[in-house]
Amino acid sequence: MKYRNLGKTGLRVSNICLGTMAFGRWIDEQASAEILAQSFDAGINLIDTANFYGKGQDESFKYGTGEAEEIIGKHLKGKRDKVVLATKVGLPMGQYVNDAGLSKFHMMREVENSLKRLQTDYIDLYQVHRFDKRTPLEETLSALTDLVRQGKVRYIGCSNFAAWQMAKAEGISALNHLERFVSSQSQYNLLSRELENEIIPFCESEKMGLLVYSPMARGMLSGKYKSKDDLPEGSRAAKGEELIQPYFTEENFNRVERFKEIAKEQDVSLSQLSLAWLLNQPAVTSAILGASKTEHVLEAARISDWKWAEELKEQMSLVP
Repeated sequence: MKYRNLGKTGLRVSNICLGTMAFGRWIDEQASAEILAQSFDAGINLIDTANFYGKGQDESFKYGTGEAEEIIGKHLKGKRDKVVLATKVGLPMGQYVNDAGLSKFHMMREVENSLKRLQTDYIDLYQVHRFDKRTPLEETLSALTDLVRQGKVRYIGCSNFAAWQMAKAEGISALNHLERFVSSQSQYNLLSRELENEIIPFCESEKMGLLVYSPMARGMLSGKYKSKDDLPEGSRAAKGEELIQPYFTEENFNRVERFKEIAKEQDVSLSQLSLAWLLNQPAVTSAILGASKTEHVLEAARISDWKWAEELKEQMSLVP
């Protein structure tokens, strides 16, 4: 396992991060605990979760029910000081008007709920889940600074922010002597490369850490989907996963077939090739692996230190 500094901080994190959106939602507590244990054994020290993750995501009105944080809290006992624990705040946690967003009112309440579920006194990386246009950034950053000064949070990060939103936050923090975001979390994979336009240049310029989710394009880069009308039984798409639908295009299916050929030439799986491509991007600090089986962790760990030759990088770049 490789370790990298998180942005400009001295905090070292594994280049593969365990994502836990499936915990308590698609997989039960026992399966989640086995994946956590396998991740520790593999050398993964970064765990990413959110108060929003749980069964409530599948309700008609989507809201957080906290199962993922609860499971992590139960199974981190005796290991808390060995991991970097990241969680998020901002998405709906109920149906009342102040049950979402990045107001001081909401965040001060939700950090206490997360700490209780996680059974810890502090959160290593507290991330705002998405930009809140209703709340001034000054209020959000001031509240986050208070949490750091109170010792409840060590570092702060943002998730799903545009480059201009991160730039605005950076300016506000600099002018007002507030805590700065040390990392950004966004979607990035072989089929979704929008980050290369503005987010990656900004992170490189400001030396921000970059955590990337959906490295397998919601499962599209596992190679198990042949067409949008042929969904394997038990797959996320077959269960109604909406976020994979935009990937079901003829162009993407053709790309996947070409990537499969390259993976075969390298004697690795398509999933390993897709993850290794991310790990060989200089701007990426850690790729978030949304494992639902221990095998996913083992497969990822095998290629965590695979440094690509220039020829392979060139070959991948030629896929349209």
